[in-house]
Amino acid sequence: MLTKAAEAGCALVDLEVESAEEAKAAQLARFKAGLRAVGTALLVSYHDFSRTKGLEQAAKRIEAFEPDFVKVVSTARTLADNLAVLKLIEDHSLASHVVGIAMGEEGLVSRVLGPRAGAAFTFASPDDGAETAPGQVTARTMVELYRLDQLDQATRIFGVAGNPIGHSLSPLMHNMAFKRESVNAVMLPLKTKSLDDLLTLVRELPLGGVAVTMPLKQEVLPHLANMDPLTAKIGACNTLRTGADGKIYGFNTDVAGVVRPLEKRMRLKGARIAVLGAGGAARAAVFGLVEQGAEVFVINRTHEKAVALARKAHAKSLKQDQLAKNKFDALINTTPCGMAGIKQAMPIKENELNASLVFDMVYNPLDTPLLKLAHSRGLAVISGMEMFVQQGARQFEIWTGKPAPEAEMMRVVELALRRKS
Repeated sequence: MLTKAAEAGCALVDLEVESAEEAKAAQLARFKAGLRAVGTALLVSYHDFSRTKGLEQAAKRIEAFEPDFVKVVSTARTLADNLAVLKLIEDHSLASHVVGIAMGEEGLVSRVLGPRAGAAFTFASPDDGAETAPGQVTARTMVELYRLDQLDQATRIFGVAGNPIGHSLSPLMHNMAFKRESVNAVMLPLKTKSLDDLLTLVRELPLGGVAVTMPLKQEVLPHLANMDPLTAKIGACNTLRTGADGKIYGFNTDVAGVVRPLEKRMRLKGARIAVLGAGGAARAAVFGLVEQGAEVFVINRTHEKAVALARKAHAKSLKQDQLAKNKFDALINTTPCGMAGIKQAMPIKENELNASLVFDMVYNPLDTPLLKLAHSRGLAVISGMEMFVQQGARQFEIWTGKPAPEAEMMRVVELALRRKS
């Protein structure tokens, strides 16, 4: 079959190493001679569908047959597995045409960075739904999103880490920003189940910075060489930057995501602001707004949690049944109510919407039930998309030292969200 493929014009054929080992010497010699006669290259491959281990031994098994290309494929169970694949590529790329890939969502790093490490090529699917292996992405994604053909040794690598992470719009937003500002950098989604795994990749790849999601925002704090004051106060860090000294520094840009959109529309000092919820997103909003001099009221279905957050942030707490009796300059929803897939659509009753401006941190869908209600009342609104972009813009500034192209970041995120809806 492979000989016929070569005669039909295939430039390269892939023979699994087990088949090469089972073939008789004379049979294999005739096969290789036939390929040479029609100018087809021979690639001998090894695949491990369960783990990443013994890559060097696999490469040696393949090299014994003196093929034109050596292909070693494993399965990534951790982010650190990518390091083993990239090391194999670096070690063998000078002596042979080598291809190395770790399959699975955790192995995307190896797919994108393999050619940068010296791999002859990488694999991608021609279209969505046409993948030939777990974790494979489309050729369009490789070229347009990750700019595969432009990556070199000077390219700085960033990531957004969590589990799940495939839905994240951060790679799209940041990669478009890097392209717009001619920054030689790329952001990759990093699926990880443990902080130790992420930190191994940060230190050994190394990574220039990482956007981290829950629960890593709290777990990473003891590993930081230093952190900004807001991170220390809030007790959560969503942005890591690796310094020239190799140490990891922490920042919280979730606060900027709340403060910046509001600053554009009102004077925060002395403003009365109601915050619905008492979780991680609420902490960033409450601490950040109190620091700006706002009078902040925390409202939560479990009132004790609202009281606890208010005490820590020097804010005030308000029982849900008191909401309708008060007026506010702004009301911020930090709960998941209204998010796609969440059954409870409204975080408050219609008669409790006593604010001049409504800010919903939920950004999928773009037009949440709460924002639709505010629109119908003629109130000013801020969508969660604006918060997402503003926190990302602050990350871009921390990582690059350049002003963020906010309009471009907003444009690509809005387009992606509208396509999803």
